[in-house]
This record gives sequence, structure tokens and C-alpha cells, in this order.
Amino acid sequence: MTAETPDPLLLAALATVQDPELRRPITELGMVESARIIGSVARVKVLLTIAACPLRSTIVADVTAAASTVPAVDSVQVEVGAMSPQQRATLRAGLKHRSVPFGDPGSLTRVIAVASGKGGVGKSSLTANLACAMAADGLRVGIIDADVHGFSIPGLMGITQAPTRVDEMILPPVAHGVKVISIGMFVKGNVPVIWRGPMLHRALEQFLTDVHFGDLDVLLLDLPPGTGDIAISVAQLLPGSELLVITTPQSAAAQVAERAGSIAAQTGQKVLGVVENMSWLQLPDGTRMEPFGSGGGAELSARLSTTLGTEVRLLGSIALDPVLREGGDSGLPVVLGHPQAPAAQEIVRIARGLARRPRGLSGLKLPVTPV
Repeated sequence: MTAETPDPLLLAALATVQDPELRRPITELGMVESARIIGSVARVKVLLTIAACPLRSTIVADVTAAASTVPAVDSVQVEVGAMSPQQRATLRAGLKHRSVPFGDPGSLTRVIAVASGKGGVGKSSLTANLACAMAADGLRVGIIDADVHGFSIPGLMGITQAPTRVDEMILPPVAHGVKVISIGMFVKGNVPVIWRGPMLHRALEQFLTDVHFGDLDVLLLDLPPGTGDIAISVAQLLPGSELLVITTPQSAAAQVAERAGSIAAQTGQKVLGVVENMSWLQLPDGTRMEPFGSGGGAELSARLSTTLGTEVRLLGSIALDPVLREGGDSGLPVVLGHPQAPAAQEIVRIARGLARRPRGLSGLKLPVTPV
């Protein structure tokens, strides 16, 4: 073996290391420039996508751990460099070739738009928790925080880092196994985003085209409340997306939420169902109090079924639980921080019901022609 020839055992070990942002093996991404074993020392040179990669230390630690598993290796030396513009261009071309266009009729990614009629019903909290519950079950999940004016997903997911840019491509941060993008990652402090319709549409379009999510099983969109510009843009850019409508028990909230679900009659989207949040509060003596009344979820389900001419089921009712709020404040969703809480268990049940549809090729046209 010459000095320039990579060691096959060492390469095989490094193939188990994934880039934390791209979620692909570093050997497949062209990030391993050299991998040799000299005596009992493994010497690896890794090329980062950009010199200022925020996850540099994570990659070095993972490479060191993987190389240490190779027999006869007593120590590991990792040299870190950066890709050249040509190498980054090759990387981008490969990623674009393999990525799944979510708006394509042949996409295998299930796109779920989480909608509500009004704010304050817990839509964003449920989006974050549903995503984490699905990821914990082994699915590849992404979130687009489409509520540009009222973004909250980064805080709910505990994300403080900015996305990494590889030239024109954006790599979304990963939290709790979920890839996340939000306009909140591009503004400083708590500065408001003051945009009108065309800018909102362009922001969503850029999230869908310039952000590299890779191959996802489920993509969740946290929509702003109501039936405004973003709801219309989602229907245009992602015609195969499905709506999940969130409400609270009071009748007034259900009436407003009906409008958010009824948009499907005009856009051709499917309504997956209704989730009633803040349904009841368990008191210390074990009894349940209904501070916001009762029946709103069932009422909304019945109304949408009549309006759309198809069954829209009430998928679940989630308790008003302090630990759910605490999880949102701390950036650790309740399904992970307090999995035994009634609210967490109900969210997990709903998430598994939504993810039950298998990911496959049934009903899709394949690009083959009989000879």
C-alpha cells in the first residue's frame, strides 16, 4: 500500500460518520481527503464544507471515535481543511441530484401543513412535538416555520445556531433529530419581520428550494393562523400537502378554525383531521376541569365533514398541561422531556396515527418505458 492509497478498513470505519447537517456519510460527500494508517496511528484529513463550519468539533470527535475502532489503531490524528469552490460545486450538484422535490407529484415525502383559525391555540407547540415524536420513532422529519411574522419554532426546539450556508445552499440546523428552518434564524434579537404578500411567498419558496433537507419521510409546516398569503402559497407550491387543523374547545375558536380547514375546498388539499388542544385540566384531586368549555373539536370535525363532503375525524384531544408549556420554554418538547405526561402520550398517539400511511411507490408513475 502506497502512502497515498486510503486504508480500506479506515475508510469503512469513516463511512459510519455522518455530517451532522447533511445527514449523509462524510465519505459519500467527498469530505475525506486522505485516510491512512502509519504504524499504529490513523491519520485522517477531513474537508469541511466551509472553513467556519459551526460543527467542526463534532465532526472531529466523530471521526476520532470511528477511526479508533479500527484494529491495530492506537491513536488518531485528524487534520481539518476546507473544500475548494470546485469541490463545493460538486457537492451541491450531487445533493441537488439526490434530493426529493416536495412539490413533485412523485415525491414520497408526506407534507403536513399545521393550520389554525386564530393564534394562541398551541399550533406551533403541537408542530414541534409531533415532529419530535415522529423522529423518535425513526422517521426522517423536517419543519418549515412558515409563520414568518410570528415565528416561534426555533425557541420551541431549543435552536440557537444559525443555518450553515454552502454558497447558495442552506443547511438547516438539526434539533432532536429534526431538521428545522425558520426566518427567525436570520434576524437578530426579537426584531419584527415586516413583509407583505410577495415577500412572504418568496421566503417560503426559498425555504423549499434553497434549503437542503435531503430525503424526508415527513415535512411539517407551521402555518400562520388564518387563510392569508402563506396558506395560499403552500397550496400553490405544495399541491399535494395535507392540512391538520388545530382548535381549542370553545365554540368561537371552532368557528374560526372552520375557515382554515375549508380552504381545502378551493385548493384541492386534503384535511387529515382535527386536533383539539387545551381540552381539559387535571386538578390535584384527580378531577378534570374544562376551562375553555367542551365540544369544539367534535363541532369542528362535523362542520368540516359537511363542508368538504368527506369525513374529517377528530384525531385527539390534548390536555392543558403545565409541562407542555415548560417544555416549550426550555426548548425540550414534552414528548421528550416528560414522555409519561398525559399530553405527551396523546401527542405521540396522534403522531403515530398520522405517520401510519406507509412510504412507498403504490399509485405512482415510474419513469420506465416497456421495450
